[in-house]
Amino acid sequence: MKRILAGLCLTTAMSLSAPAFAETKTVGVSIPAATHGWAGGMNYFAQEAVKRLEATYPDLDFVLATASDPAKQVNDIEDMVATRNISALVVLPFESEPLTGPVKAVADAGVWVTVVDRGLSVEGIEDLYVAGDNPGFGRVAGEFMAKSLPEGGKIVVLRGIPTTIDNERVEGFQAALEGSGVEILAMEHGNWNRDKAFEVTQDFLSKYPQIDAVWASDDDMSVGALAAIEAAGRKDVKFVLGGAGMKEMIARTRDGDAMIPANVTYPPAMIATAIEVTALGLVSSAPVSGRFVIGSVLVTPENAAQYYYPDSPF
Repeated sequence: MKRILAGLCLTTAMSLSAPAFAETKTVGVSIPAATHGWAGGMNYFAQEAVKRLEATYPDLDFVLATASDPAKQVNDIEDMVATRNISALVVLPFESEPLTGPVKAVADAGVWVTVVDRGLSVEGIEDLYVAGDNPGFGRVAGEFMAKSLPEGGKIVVLRGIPTTIDNERVEGFQAALEGSGVEILAMEHGNWNRDKAFEVTQDFLSKYPQIDAVWASDDDMSVGALAAIEAAGRKDVKFVLGGAGMKEMIARTRDGDAMIPANVTYPPAMIATAIEVTALGLVSSAPVSGRFVIGSVLVTPENAAQYYYPDSPF
């Protein structure tokens, strides 16, 4: 039976994942290509983790493949099994539904499976699940919004792509605002894309003469929202709150930019956590099965420096 693990460290005893191996084992890592900012950061941290772990564990080999669509990702995984005889698979699904069957086939063949961020459409396939805290992401953002507008205010919301992840974030955000006096004028999907966010924010600005703040719910969307606000010459918008830790936004928070007073973490480095924990399970008898949820943290000028990664593309 799989146990549940939540938090930033593996503190609950789990069933043993696998015995230590003397012979070389191969870990397959399958992730989406760097098609947008967060994915670019995720690719960077995956590559860094692979380099570090290959140097640390001489009995482990790694094969890293990136895919620009689900079909390519399925092919990559099938190739890892057929030609590399992988002992473990770390996969961040491009989309949940198309990857569920192929990943289940890998698990049924006896390969350890770690799923990252976007869960599969059927529960219970993976041995380890590593993800960010999406309800917490929304809650932390909502708490900051309520604290920053203590007398209430009018805000607009840029949602992400219509997914369970987005729903969880929005629900957490709305719950945190209850009783605060902050009014959500409108919510529209910006699809975690800066160009779409620019268009949606333009529509908000033309429709509402008074907007006190914007919850962009993602830093790529923050870029689009800020551009639209600047182009419209609007001075009523006090700030934009994004999230996920884009280094440009973290730097602006660190430097005291009033328009970007804070950020909420949803670290692309979670892929490195997944790879490292999977590797640990192969080289030792450490218990690593279960669920690993990485909490969201409010980034402020006081702590922003520790969340700034200058070498990351995101």
